[in-house]
Amino acid sequence: MSSFVIKSIGSALNATSLISSKYASKKALNLFASPRKGRYTDQQRKVVNTALFEEVIYDGSTIATYRWNGKGKTVLLAHGWESNASRWSYILNDLKAQNYNIIALDAPAHGRSDGKRFNAVLYSECINSIAQKFQPEIIIGHSVGGMASVFFMHNYPLDSVKKMILLGAPAHFTGVFTRYKSLMGYNKRISNGLDNIVLERFGKPVDYFSAANFTKSIKARGLIIHDKNDKVIPYEDALLFANRYKNAELISTSGFGHGLKDASLTPKIIEFING
Repeated sequence: MSSFVIKSIGSALNATSLISSKYASKKALNLFASPRKGRYTDQQRKVVNTALFEEVIYDGSTIATYRWNGKGKTVLLAHGWESNASRWSYILNDLKAQNYNIIALDAPAHGRSDGKRFNAVLYSECINSIAQKFQPEIIIGHSVGGMASVFFMHNYPLDSVKKMILLGAPAHFTGVFTRYKSLMGYNKRISNGLDNIVLERFGKPVDYFSAANFTKSIKARGLIIHDKNDKVIPYEDALLFANRYKNAELISTSGFGHGLKDASLTPKIIEFING
């Protein structure tokens, strides 16, 4: 979506907010929560076709899971926004070589999972359902998959999970929301309306949902990997994690972008898992 189209949508909703700020705010939230990408392409489907496919039911919706059986540690993989389980293709063979028992899932409204709307809280509930079933020792989450994994571990501490790896994860929802509002050019009516909807829907203000703060309660060891030039989630988020997540180490990269799909990182991830 071009910046012109984005700003045009923002301007249209701003105009609508003069008539009904609540209606405009709901439209703005639906837009924020509706992934435009993330369903499988034919090429991506080839990656997960090698796995054992299984659906897990959460709250009446099916969550797609993919399992590559191994006799070693169970590793759960949680992808990010507008992606799916195929994003792990760059590291799968290395994980298989370690004989890990690998589980990947598609987030709600992504891949082969049900739904049209997505948020990190819902994703964390789905991760909980998958984790309860497979009892992973390791969780690797990319971007909002990392944030949702932290939400899950904060709300449903699972003893089987000994280590968490956060790749380019946002440290707090406030930052994500603020960047969205700024991108769309929303006025104060919509901005405040969005905050109010979050409070009504989840019973907590936007700034409550801080993954960095939640890590204070997590006993599992952490590995934070973040690129200094990440243009999606600022590097400052990694520093916030490193400051709050006492049982974690930070690896800073340069030039790998938000995706962090670089072969040089794989040995470090495996060393952390095996250490």
